[in-house]
Amino acid sequence: MNISKQIAKHFREVYFGGNWTCVNLKDQLQDVNWQEAVTQVYSLNTIATLTNHIHYYVKAVLKVLQGEALNAKDIDSFEHPTIQAQMDWDEFLTNAWSDAEQFAALIEKLPDETLGELFTDPKYGIYFRNLIGIIEHTHYHLGQIAIIKKIVRQSR
Repeated sequence: MNISKQIAKHFREVYFGGNWTCVNLKDQLQDVNWQEAVTQVYSLNTIATLTNHIHYYVKAVLKVLQGEALNAKDIDSFEHPTIQAQMDWDEFLTNAWSDAEQFAALIEKLPDETLGELFTDPKYGIYFRNLIGIIEHTHYHLGQIAIIKKIVRQSR
């Protein structure tokens, strides 16, 4: 069994579908319009902010998988471009889906031995921990997005 391919499959499933939870990011966001994406509910993050937060880490680790240095700060993960029109939201999502597919493709190519190696710095642990962590992180915030979407739509 190629573990890297299984991790890539699991990542694709949380982003694009086919997992055993029967919920994924793309389906959850496909009918969200830009106004819903930026609607503030109580003191919660918006759908756009959570989507960016999820994807921030994918982009950061994608760069590492492409041979670049890790350049990410938790505080920056909630900052995103202003979304003022449907075109802004659509472009944001198109980029997220493209980056996610590149991310999965690069994970598939990782030799399984790499999964046990340190990820950029000993404080982050090994590749396996970080890749699985991104999947867990996505599931966690995906649940929040689903709930916020329901609240936004019931508030109309």
